[in-house]
Amino acid sequence: MSGVSVNGYQVWAVPGLPEVQRGDDLAKLIAAAEPGLADGDVLLVTSKIVSKAEGRVVQAADREAAIDAETVRVVARRGALRIVENRQGLVMAAAGVDASNTPSGTVLLLPEDPDASARAIRDGLRDTLGVNVGVVVTDTFGRPWREGLTDVAIGAAGVRVLDDLRGGTDAYGNPLSATVVATADELAAAGDLVKGKADGLPVAVARGLGHMVADGRAEHGEGARAMVRGARDDMFRLGTSEAVRAAVTQRRTVRAFTQELVDHGAVRRAVAAAVTAPAPHHTTPWRFVLLESEESRVRLLDAMRDAWIADLRRDGKSEKSIAKRVRRGDVLRNAPYLVVPCLVMDGSHTYGDARRDGAEREMFVVAAGAGVQNFLVALAGERLGSAWVSSTMFCPDAVREVLGLPEDWDPMGAVAVGHPAQDPPARAERDAGAFIEVR
Repeated sequence: MSGVSVNGYQVWAVPGLPEVQRGDDLAKLIAAAEPGLADGDVLLVTSKIVSKAEGRVVQAADREAAIDAETVRVVARRGALRIVENRQGLVMAAAGVDASNTPSGTVLLLPEDPDASARAIRDGLRDTLGVNVGVVVTDTFGRPWREGLTDVAIGAAGVRVLDDLRGGTDAYGNPLSATVVATADELAAAGDLVKGKADGLPVAVARGLGHMVADGRAEHGEGARAMVRGARDDMFRLGTSEAVRAAVTQRRTVRAFTQELVDHGAVRRAVAAAVTAPAPHHTTPWRFVLLESEESRVRLLDAMRDAWIADLRRDGKSEKSIAKRVRRGDVLRNAPYLVVPCLVMDGSHTYGDARRDGAEREMFVVAAGAGVQNFLVALAGERLGSAWVSSTMFCPDAVREVLGLPEDWDPMGAVAVGHPAQDPPARAERDAGAFIEVR
């Protein structure tokens, strides 16, 4: 037995395993090759042999088509390389589809349920050898921010996959508030040191870490699936270009908000994105008035309501019709945060004729719209909902008076901002080709 021994535990590769075929009982093959397994050992099993035993070798002349079939979501793409989320919920290159160590014209897919595979091997070794071991199914991953590959756990049984140290203290008595150790990944990497990538040694044993293994016939544990970070907590869910496209396509008008407070810093970051929009003559035609106090929001909305009612009465609308129309404006009143984007014409040119002066203003209005679009998309990237409502454009004098704005600031609607009260309905599909004319 040769291997690596550090601080009281030992890791070694298991020699003598035959080429695994579909239908093979891995537990029996491992037991025959390593009959001296003991309680508390941890088996580190390369996913390739699990896939072969489970018949996950498929005909695929085109590996890309196989990757497509295993992909749930593209995370990032650069040239031919794709980082995707696969059917097992793992984010990895090429969905884990492997064209190596498999006959020509075939590819090897990951096990359908790596945790179930680990449980089957663990149960089989208990039945064959009478030992209580932990099992980790491993695969090779690249990692963000780091060069090189390493093995990580994609399946586990009978092993504590995460060691939550939060609530404890370090050697200096400092509280640990964010320390959760990925013990199953550490075990997988230790096994990789002795298995090697091309040595034909797909199984390793770690001994001396019995405290990580469940006692006796206890439950198999939560499995490696518990190590997959959920979408809500994943700060790096998409690659750069994919994140931009997702923010654009997922930006939706939100009309119902919770009363959860809005992070003022998030809004300011969105404004920073807004003012990168293109504008004529190297100008900066945007201003964003942030209504962060309830008092300022109520004063503005009351003044706008009064101006709107006065307009509707001049138009001869009935009181019933006026009340109904005013209620439609509640999206602004119900939002916990309001922003009034304004257009300024600083730097605009005056030509002296109505046609050219009108076109000049239109350029500035378009630039203001581009800034607001950037703003809305950036809010979506901050996981904030928004609704751009045109109402301030119909009572600019009232808005300027209430907010104390200069006369040359033209309100361009108002943006309601907040945390969506519910997921918006699915967006209706639009065929981009219907909006294109080619000449």
